[in-house]
Amino acid sequence: MFERDQKYIFARMRQNRTYALLRSAAQFLFGAVVLALLTYVCFRLQANPTTVALLYLIVIVVVSLTSSFIPAAFISIVAYICLDSFFTAPLFRPAMREPLDVVAPIAFLTTSFVITRLMSRVRKSFHEIQALQDQLRLAIDTIPGLVWSALPDGSAEFLNQRWLEYTGLSLKEGLDWGGKVAVHPEDLARFLDEWKAALADGKPLETEARLRRADGEYRWLLIRAVPLRDEAGKIVKWYGASADIEDRKRAEETLRKSQAELAHVTRVTTMGELAASIAHEVNQPLSAIVNNSSACLRWLASEEPNLDETREAVRRIIRDGNRAAEVIARIRALLRKTDTEKARLDINQTIRDVVMLTRNEATGKGVAIRMELAAGLPAVLGDRVQLQQVILNLILNGIEAMSSVTDRPRELLVSSRQYESVKALITVRDSGVGLGEQDLERIFDAFHTTKSQGLGMGLAISRSIVEDHGGRLWGVLNEGPGATFQFTLLPYRL
Repeated sequence: MFERDQKYIFARMRQNRTYALLRSAAQFLFGAVVLALLTYVCFRLQANPTTVALLYLIVIVVVSLTSSFIPAAFISIVAYICLDSFFTAPLFRPAMREPLDVVAPIAFLTTSFVITRLMSRVRKSFHEIQALQDQLRLAIDTIPGLVWSALPDGSAEFLNQRWLEYTGLSLKEGLDWGGKVAVHPEDLARFLDEWKAALADGKPLETEARLRRADGEYRWLLIRAVPLRDEAGKIVKWYGASADIEDRKRAEETLRKSQAELAHVTRVTTMGELAASIAHEVNQPLSAIVNNSSACLRWLASEEPNLDETREAVRRIIRDGNRAAEVIARIRALLRKTDTEKARLDINQTIRDVVMLTRNEATGKGVAIRMELAAGLPAVLGDRVQLQQVILNLILNGIEAMSSVTDRPRELLVSSRQYESVKALITVRDSGVGLGEQDLERIFDAFHTTKSQGLGMGLAISRSIVEDHGGRLWGVLNEGPGATFQFTLLPYRL
């Protein structure tokens, strides 16, 4: 395409030169014909020589405005010969006897020289501007991106060649808001809303949408647009550029799936570490169910069945059965392997579910878990399973950090509160051995661990999950013993 455009520009330059020569010849002939007619009319009317000289000068000016100096000079000489031969004595014979015979040729040639000189500069400037426009158009068409411009009302004004080749639309189709035809139907309404909002607010636009390529395939594009304003601040034009990000999108999706796989493996490994505690958590309600069932049988086997006690025992069986089912449901939720599903989430209830799973583990290691959850905390946007994994990892790390503590109470505080007016902040604070300053950031690196049996993946995965939710996970040293890990979450918005 680049070589084709170069050939087009060179051919156009040669065509312009040929056209300029033909135009000069035509203007000379036009001037000569006008002079002949003007001479004939003025001679028949016996016009004053000064009047004729002024009329000739007008013809010279017209010719000079549209041609180069040589045709204008020839017209000036012809005009002087006609003036001297037909309007000043002696007639029909050139002779410079009158003052007008001297002034006229000087005036004619000077006028033609000055005007053609000025027009030459104007034409040169015009050609330079035209050449710059051609070069600019060539550069814009060569840019590896889809470049366009729009009027203040949003209607398309310009589309570069790559845009037309990418979409397979003609220039007319493209300028007639072809983007609406090329944008994926699922993205069209959102894209138009964002574009209209940018036009109304006068703010730069940056969005992503799928655009149909010439071969019919829809591909993701990053679309950016910025307004151009005049000195008064009024928008006079919009300039935009779009870049194909389909490959990046696919790479991100592949990375997301890999992270999800790794997170699932980590959850399974973590649940394996909690196997004894989970077994105890499930065993308690099952044992109670067995005991209550035995009591029911005894009361029903007596000569006078104690129906009141039997009913109470059955209620306890139902309660313990539901309790066991809830424990298993929480375990299944953590172990399930599904795609990320971000939705409205009560983060306080999510914390309670995880604490219930880890309470026996904490009790077995002499750790008291305390919760301080802010009442009325707004719902957050998140995936329940992934955020449970983050909280579970932070709680287990806190319990592990206090395993060697013997000189103070082992207490783990899990809290939630509002942060920066709209976000939710979840904090896990332990009273363990703490961390060194150099470890505060390194512990989030993959395969870096402070545990003898650790893989060094838990915090790295937790940080990637939180960042995918638009939040931030970090650690700080306590003023006293231990460390605090906390992360933020964005609020849920309709």
